[in-house]
Amino acid sequence: MLHDGRSIRVAVLGGSRVPFCRSHSVYRDSTNQDLMVAALNGVMNKFDLKGQTLGDVALGAVIKHSSDWNLARECVIESGLSLNTPAVGLQRACGTSLEAAAMIANKIALGQIEAGIAGGTDTVSDAPVVYPDAYRQILMDIHRAHSPLDRIKSILRIRPKHFKPQFPGVTEPTTGLSMGESTEITAKQWDVQREHQDQLALSSHIKAAAAYDAGWYDDLIVPFEGAEEDNNIRRDTTFEKLSTLKPVFDKSGEGTMTAGNSTPLTDGAAAVLLASEDWARKKNLPVMAYLTFTKASAVDFVSKEGLLMAPAYAVSDMLKQANLSLQDFEFYEIHEAFAAQTVATLKAWQSESFCRDQLGRNEPMGPIDLARLNTKGGSIAIGHPFAATGARIIGTMAKLLHEKGSGRGLISVCTAGGMGVSAIMEAA
Repeated sequence: MLHDGRSIRVAVLGGSRVPFCRSHSVYRDSTNQDLMVAALNGVMNKFDLKGQTLGDVALGAVIKHSSDWNLARECVIESGLSLNTPAVGLQRACGTSLEAAAMIANKIALGQIEAGIAGGTDTVSDAPVVYPDAYRQILMDIHRAHSPLDRIKSILRIRPKHFKPQFPGVTEPTTGLSMGESTEITAKQWDVQREHQDQLALSSHIKAAAAYDAGWYDDLIVPFEGAEEDNNIRRDTTFEKLSTLKPVFDKSGEGTMTAGNSTPLTDGAAAVLLASEDWARKKNLPVMAYLTFTKASAVDFVSKEGLLMAPAYAVSDMLKQANLSLQDFEFYEIHEAFAAQTVATLKAWQSESFCRDQLGRNEPMGPIDLARLNTKGGSIAIGHPFAATGARIIGTMAKLLHEKGSGRGLISVCTAGGMGVSAIMEAA
């Protein structure tokens, strides 16, 4: 990454987010824009950016209303940043804000901009409700009618069936399977045991609760709508309690995935500030960490591979490019869409045949130190507003590396559509 003969390193200055809350709870009356503006305000206030012009802002949402067509720009306008700050919307499912960070980072590295914000927002509580297409066609015919008689004829075609709403789902159009149903198949393929899933889920809650109790999240969270911390964290859960929950995606008696070891539907937003070192120095802002590599991959989940296994490929390819091994990291932030997916990915990296036949490696990538995995809680405990998770993880990783003062962090996020996004961050 060169500009005018010199390398431009991409500095992560820090992040801010609203508490992630279960859908249909605290944020039931909030929109994507409300949540995103709150997260942007957190960044703006934290780094004294009110009225300032940034090179670009990239953010997105997975579930949007048609009125959200210019969501990124509208959020910037409302945030208090200078109206001269441009904004762009994007969507890569659950990897949206990590992809947004890659976009902003590339512009900084190429010298196109000096600083920018990446973020994402999602709320299932304010999901668009769609009515049958036949009803939409009638409404369009009414709108296009050239005479009162034509308009009345169209109105008379309306039937009670037209008022049956169609709510958005998380079903893959290609396979007709939900993300959970697809991951149940992966769990069976990789022999992911129920006890391993429940143990990972328990660890996620324990670590998140401990981090909050220690005040670790205080400077990363901006209270919103009365919420001050993620409301999905279960301080009283135990392995025994998790073990009693019934499978929700495969009820044949062979299922292992429950509401307890899966990520809940969640509302929230997160944002991170990226910049060149020169810009940070001019603003007298300390560099928390550097974003050094990113990679996106996709798999044929229709006939060959598990829906959420793409990160196994993305991380492998990225490590080859960076000339690093899987063990060269102090921290691992792996998105816990489902505990089964996380465990399957870890098993894939330890599989000699998978690493040889699918990743083109001469030997297994090997295990990681689980004590370094999602050390402040993962998505199962914290929650997963689809487009916000990547920015949450970047903000967390930047603080972890800054506190340690050395080392690297690995980020891995699986997404719908058989894609995965990964990143490497290094301490400043």
